[in-house]
Amino acid sequence: MNLMWFVRAKRWAKNPPSPQRIKLVFGVVLLCLVLVGIEKFIGVPEWMQLERSGRNGLNVGLPR
Repeated sequence: MNLMWFVRAKRWAKNPPSPQRIKLVFGVVLLCLVLVGIEKFIGVPEWMQLERSGRNGLNVGLPR
């Protein structure tokens, strides 16, 4: 571990985050997990998927 992590941990122990900040962080993490679950089990619409287009890499469907 880097020494700066210990300094950061000391500061965090002396000055912990507010309950609102903790709820916000957990809410954002929960939202991300829900979105990943929806994408994994239900899937995404066809218009959101990228297509391979040979040597050019990815084709995002924009007109040229």
